[in-house]
Amino acid sequence: MESGKRAEAGPSAGVSEDKQQREEREMSEKPLADEVCDDHEDDDDDDKKDGAGALAGFVPGPLLSLKEQIEKDKDDDSLRRWKEKLLGCVEEDLNGQMEPEVKFHSIGIISNDLEEVSYPLPLDLNREGLVLFTLKEGSRYQLKLTFSVLHNIVSGLTYSNTVWKAGLKVDQNKGMLGTFAPQREPYVHVLDEETTPSGVLARGIYSANLKFEDDDRRCHMELKYAFEIKKNS
Repeated sequence: MESGKRAEAGPSAGVSEDKQQREEREMSEKPLADEVCDDHEDDDDDDKKDGAGALAGFVPGPLLSLKEQIEKDKDDDSLRRWKEKLLGCVEEDLNGQMEPEVKFHSIGIISNDLEEVSYPLPLDLNREGLVLFTLKEGSRYQLKLTFSVLHNIVSGLTYSNTVWKAGLKVDQNKGMLGTFAPQREPYVHVLDEETTPSGVLARGIYSANLKFEDDDRRCHMELKYAFEIKKNS
């Protein structure tokens, strides 16, 4: 039976290979600028489809300011103590604004190649090409963010980091940072570890777009930057 199945699969596999070759040829004939635009549009469409499926039938409750949420349960001692522990002494700074705000202070890189480097945000636009760092091929590294949350709790803060080389998208990473309440001290978060590619074709300058959104698809920061990969000598 297994050999029969393999015999039947032979022609379809050939058709699949022909189809793949045609698709690769069609992609190679497209202008690079169109490919970059298509990538962004496809990503947005996929996110919208995923979001529509996840939110089907969900009716969110009314948005309340953090100040209103605190005052709502002020007669419940256990809830009051929990909120005080969560928020620390920041309650007096609340102004009743409902929309949360995430303010990013710095971006840094941690790598086995070089000492930790940090840059204040927003970036200095006079930096040539906005090349933040240079790494050797095959290096492990992590991006480090420092940020504050203002006005209200930000729920489900996520990031996506998309990388291009010579106009072609070569990598995209997504991850969850979590849910954060306003507090006096800034948050420090280190993103997942990544490894730079190796080989002659991997060397050169890459452009990247780092984006942060919350559960309500509010964009809190979109950062464009560049980095370089050099030969591991």
